[in-house]
Amino acid sequence: MLNAIHDDGESRMNKSVEALENAFAKLRTGRAHPGILSSVMVNYYGADTPLNQVASVNVEDSRTLLVQPFERSMVQAVDKAIREADLGLNPMTADVIRVPMPALTEETRRDMQKLARSDAEQARISVRNIRRDMMNDVKALVKDKEISEDDERRAADVIQKMTDKFIGVIDARLEKKESELMEV
Repeated sequence: MLNAIHDDGESRMNKSVEALENAFAKLRTGRAHPGILSSVMVNYYGADTPLNQVASVNVEDSRTLLVQPFERSMVQAVDKAIREADLGLNPMTADVIRVPMPALTEETRRDMQKLARSDAEQARISVRNIRRDMMNDVKALVKDKEISEDDERRAADVIQKMTDKFIGVIDARLEKKESELMEV
């Protein structure tokens, strides 16, 4: 029973870290990165479709993304979707779409850093909520007399160590992202 609680909690904490990574991928660092366009949805014959399913996104150089729609008729729809995605990007369209990354100002970098810290704090909160749920599950087992109080204390120690490990991972990812954001 304790192993099931432990495994479930660990997988949920991993998902919190993955969600943080996805949030960080959407923050611009000044360098071209295909992940920036991962949230763009294109109107593809009446259905909203992720950009990566209607076009290939590649890095042309350090400041430019190259978007090549699979169908030539989709160039305008993809261009429109990128403009309307509220990412602050202004694509240039021909047969292919070039998306230049605007240089980040100091103020923009600070704003991105604040967003990164906010995302990291949300991930920490999520991990702590998962810890609380796991502790409640353990306490329920003690109440039902399925495990002893000694087992409860050992489980609490294991859960706290797991929580500390995941919060450490979140802090390390935040530190890495902040250094990327402040790079000129």
